[in-house]
Amino acid sequence: MDFVTRLLGIASALAEEAGAVDPAAATEELSGAAMVVSVIGSLLPMILIFVVFYFLMIRPQRKKDKQVKEMLNNLKKDDRICTIGGIYGTIVGLKDDTVTLAVGKDNLSMVVARWAIRSVEEISIENDMEALN
Repeated sequence: MDFVTRLLGIASALAEEAGAVDPAAATEELSGAAMVVSVIGSLLPMILIFVVFYFLMIRPQRKKDKQVKEMLNNLKKDDRICTIGGIYGTIVGLKDDTVTLAVGKDNLSMVVARWAIRSVEEISIENDMEALN
């Protein structure tokens, strides 16, 4: 509020020096400018909060979602995966929304939803068989 008062005082002083006949009219014109400054001043914190949220929360989440979608689209037969339930298996078949896994040393068949795959493991099949036996 102090800033607006100083701004009004400076503007009326400049108007008087410039030879304005009615300083009250100059102050009324300036009050419209003061309203604009006041509105911008009140909206600025909300805009800054949105910008901070975007760069700290929204943008990284979109990046992560893009990586997960890419990983799910690049699944192929014989990939070693981990499901969101913690089950490790090897992909033996793929359909649109389902994945067939071979699980355990007996290679039991299990069908899971494609979205339920958490990650593709870097362990090769040869190492997998040694670890399961």
